[in-house]
Amino acid sequence: MRKQESLTEHLDWSLFGALMTMLLMGLATVYSVAYNEEAPSLFAFSEKYGRQLFWILFSLFLGLLVFLIDSDIYRRFAIPIYLSTHVLLIVVLFMPAVHGAHAWLGVGSFGVQPAEFAKISTSLLLAKYISGLTVKQQNTRTVLTASSILLIPMGLILLQPDAGTFVVFTSFLFVMYREGLTFDPILLNFVNAIPGVRYKETWVGSHFIPILFALLFLSVVTLLLDSVVFVMPFFVTELQLSGSSLVLFGLLLIYVVSWLLMQRFTTRRERSRMMVVLSLGLILAGGLSFGVDTGFDMLKKHQKDRIELVLGLREDPNGDDYNRNRAMAAVGSGGFLGKGYREASVSSMRTNHVPESETDFIFCPFAEEWGFVGVLVLFFLYFFMLFRIIIIAERQRAAFNRIYAYCVAMILFYHFAINIGMNIGFAPVIGIPLPFFSYGGSSMMSFSVMMFILLKLDAQRKDVLR
Repeated sequence: MRKQESLTEHLDWSLFGALMTMLLMGLATVYSVAYNEEAPSLFAFSEKYGRQLFWILFSLFLGLLVFLIDSDIYRRFAIPIYLSTHVLLIVVLFMPAVHGAHAWLGVGSFGVQPAEFAKISTSLLLAKYISGLTVKQQNTRTVLTASSILLIPMGLILLQPDAGTFVVFTSFLFVMYREGLTFDPILLNFVNAIPGVRYKETWVGSHFIPILFALLFLSVVTLLLDSVVFVMPFFVTELQLSGSSLVLFGLLLIYVVSWLLMQRFTTRRERSRMMVVLSLGLILAGGLSFGVDTGFDMLKKHQKDRIELVLGLREDPNGDDYNRNRAMAAVGSGGFLGKGYREASVSSMRTNHVPESETDFIFCPFAEEWGFVGVLVLFFLYFFMLFRIIIIAERQRAAFNRIYAYCVAMILFYHFAINIGMNIGFAPVIGIPLPFFSYGGSSMMSFSVMMFILLKLDAQRKDVLR
């Protein structure tokens, strides 16, 4: 049973206020970056700041519509919303390429990216599916079903190709982990298929985060060692081994040492079980290492170049690494207090030293104008939003609301972390906008609608009886 209540009675005003502040700061930054003396009015639609104002106002209008719709609609219509956005993801593959990607749907200068809205639809369907599961239902079939909800849009986005959005979709894995939906059932089926081996559980699910970072570390080490040349004794010529071969050699050494230690300090029964785990770990780690090598070779040249530049495998300050170098120079030139509003000299569109300074690299002009102090304020606002979203998630009565809130939190965190990393040289340039800041209609609308759905679900949380 639901009660008719005021539209704003249970609105989380702190999160709403932070959102409005971010929108105003983003608009002010776009105005500063793209300022044109011949059209100084903020309402000049011919300029990017005029169009950005339009997208913000239109996004707020969509947010109002979200509030007028009963929150249960998003759960009940999660499947149709998911299917409709994925139809658009298929249609967009047949559209003309823009900047080398079939990611835009529209006419002339007006277009939208369906992949941005697929984040919302995937969040809704994933929340609907997982919220309907019980602990006993978390088996191989349910894990594969939940994974397919992610893999379908990821596959379509990879065909565009849009590496940035593809990476963002991996954030949903953390949401699955938060809800206890791990890959343990699949691993158990695989391990127990070995004759004489019977496990009731694995510790992979309970150690998902450290294992994930270990795999990431292993992948980076593989790429770093890929260009290492060893001079072998008694050989006249140099021997160059692939990174995966070197990693596998190191893993074999660890395996042998572990086997010797187990022979000395463990019982026969413990030894047999641990050897199975070590052997499977060696196979999986070796497979991952070779997979990283093979996958890296399959990347396009510009993608490989960006990864090599971030890892420091090569330098090209005036070529492929120009954007990243100029971005870091702009951020550093801001100093402690910055140069002042509309005083950015390195990252302004008027100087064109930093390409895409109004979109993917909008953090640069902000840092240049407001310095370290301004960056701290920006970081505080983003982390405050994340903190509030987590609080909202934990106070929900409905599992659907909680899971959706965590989806929003992870998407926001991924965008923030990767975009800032791109601007300060810690991440490859993969075209991820800064939420509520970067110029662009698709990003603005999708993030605004995503947030307003969350605010609406939270405002009606007391209507839920369970």
